[in-house]
Amino acid sequence: MDTDERQRRYDRAADLVADLADRDVIVVAITWVDHSGITRVKSVPLRRLPDAAAHGVGASPVFDAFLLDDSIVAGRHAGGPVGDLRLHPDLDRITVLAGQPGWAWAPADRYDRDGVPHPRDERGFARAMTDRMAVHGYDVRAGFEVEWVVGQPGDDFVPATTGPAYGHTRQVELSDYCADLVAALGEQDVEVLQFHPEYAPGQFELSTAPEEPVRAADTAVLVRETVRAITARHGMRASFSPKVVADGVGNGGHLHVSLWRDGRNLAGSGDAESFAAGVLRHLPGLCAVGCASVASYLRLVPSHWAGAFAAWGVENRETALRVVEGRDLEVKCFDLSGNPYLVVGATLAAGLAGIVDGLRLPEPVSVDPVHVAGVPRLPLSLEEAVRAFEADEVLVEAFGPEFAATLVDVRRGEVARFAGASAEEVARVTRWRH
Repeated sequence: MDTDERQRRYDRAADLVADLADRDVIVVAITWVDHSGITRVKSVPLRRLPDAAAHGVGASPVFDAFLLDDSIVAGRHAGGPVGDLRLHPDLDRITVLAGQPGWAWAPADRYDRDGVPHPRDERGFARAMTDRMAVHGYDVRAGFEVEWVVGQPGDDFVPATTGPAYGHTRQVELSDYCADLVAALGEQDVEVLQFHPEYAPGQFELSTAPEEPVRAADTAVLVRETVRAITARHGMRASFSPKVVADGVGNGGHLHVSLWRDGRNLAGSGDAESFAAGVLRHLPGLCAVGCASVASYLRLVPSHWAGAFAAWGVENRETALRVVEGRDLEVKCFDLSGNPYLVVGATLAAGLAGIVDGLRLPEPVSVDPVHVAGVPRLPLSLEEAVRAFEADEVLVEAFGPEFAATLVDVRRGEVARFAGASAEEVARVTRWRH
């Protein structure tokens, strides 16, 4: 980043300050998501936004080695106390937070002190994979389904509503909460396509409109933190954990992806099929990215609509890949312990490899795969997923050797953290982290 670029960023941020002040903004939260899927933050008073835009806000590279419980692994390329990165807010995404009066938010790109992008920057990885797709002539649209449960205050999970699964009673009991949430997202220019109660006690889901991939990941972060803020303002707690209680249904974080060219959705084309075949081929390794916690594998079980089988089907909610005819590909096995930028980027890398190799899909599965002999399961544990990731040349190349090794180190750190733990202990520790 040269002097002229720093000055341009400073001037643009300075132009934004007056408008943000008129909207009662006092502080700007600058966030990034670490390799464990936790949103981390540094904040600056509004008057400091131009300096932050031009020169960044200091943050240690040690966050590359954080686990979900804030312990730090001694990784091969991350985890030490030495060094400094700079968080540069993306001014195109700066948003006044409807659920946090006095606050605005912007996602960060991480650079070193000389203005060189950090090689393990998650948002930069998503951008790089999006650019790869563009080089091959493809535009991509993506969006996330966000699931969470609403609980009463306290460390244990007690649902804040007694309404039945998918029941309108649940929305009646929490009517003001639901309306405030949808209104807040609208004020933040988040286009909500659908909002409804889900299966598990106290569970809700919302889907956002498709966007450019990096923006889709940004929106996933913004939605999650808005849910958290509105839930707290109503005196409740929100959990996005893949397994809130050991014997319950967990929260998913499904990814929808569609390919476009010249303004035309390529759904149903040979290119879309090859993309889906690439994702299917690399799903075991992708689980280390999108099913990123030990708790993920308590959720990823058959006959729970979690997508536990490495198979695809048209409108089949038990296969890991669900093809929505005429629209997009849904990756159902992912959950919200996965960093959304890494999830988007890795999925694009896998899909593009399928296009380059001219892959074709096997026969679709039209029933619950548990009843079909020979349909392979996805990894049964985080360790198994990590081994698949390490063996996946496409994914390792996309991340680069140091980034891939750091991801592996963090995943194995969590495996070690929960070695010998019961499902109840895993759920308890994970419950309020995501």
